[in-house]
Amino acid sequence: MVIVVDRAKPATAAMENKQKDEQRLLVYEYMPNGSLENHLFERGSNVLSWSLRMEVAIGAARGLCFLHEAKDQVIYRDFKAANILLNSGFNPKLSDFGLAKEGPKDNRSHVTTQVIGTEGHLTTKCDVYSFGVVLLEILFGRRAIDKTKARQEEYLVEWATPYLRDKRKVFRIMDTKLVGQYPQKAAFMMSFLALQCIGEVKVRPSMPEVLSLLEKVTIPRHRKSRSRGFATNSSSKRFLRHPN
Repeated sequence: MVIVVDRAKPATAAMENKQKDEQRLLVYEYMPNGSLENHLFERGSNVLSWSLRMEVAIGAARGLCFLHEAKDQVIYRDFKAANILLNSGFNPKLSDFGLAKEGPKDNRSHVTTQVIGTEGHLTTKCDVYSFGVVLLEILFGRRAIDKTKARQEEYLVEWATPYLRDKRKVFRIMDTKLVGQYPQKAAFMMSFLALQCIGEVKVRPSMPEVLSLLEKVTIPRHRKSRSRGFATNSSSKRFLRHPN
């Protein structure tokens, strides 16, 4: 377990202050493999194989499905690679629910939000779009926004979209760290799914539909056994990271 406290203070000191000042602490499950963001973008990090990337994508999708299909529906609102944490078996769990909102009630189609005075409609399809963006990051090894790239390549969605419908083109922009070690049919299926997720909201699939398509993609076996536990528990709850 790890205690989330003010990083400037050691945990023991913070616990002593809790008694004096009645500070509240959150205790989280320790995730030794950090975030998906670290493995995709940080130099010196272990390169995730194709099969592990697929398992992470499927696990994260199950987490979103659990939130969207709960009795009291939750819209996550902050789905990104930095919030997908990996345990010792590289099983993903969603973290940081600070922006999450309850879904619509009383047969309403959306939740009304206010952002800097502008009214917006919030639905689970917002999470689907974010999932599509992360899927692009997994496939192409690029950040959603990267100001170090040439101007026409700064925004991943805009840059990648023209490639996603063409099998010949999409393989040109696959993450070079995979060194071609991926099944081309599955890679194209994933790219087309990402395109659907970032498409117009009216035709965007639901997360259960996304998960169903993901699970149809063949995941080749990899030698290491660190992810064997991935499919042993069918409950989507295990893909969410909760305070203890």
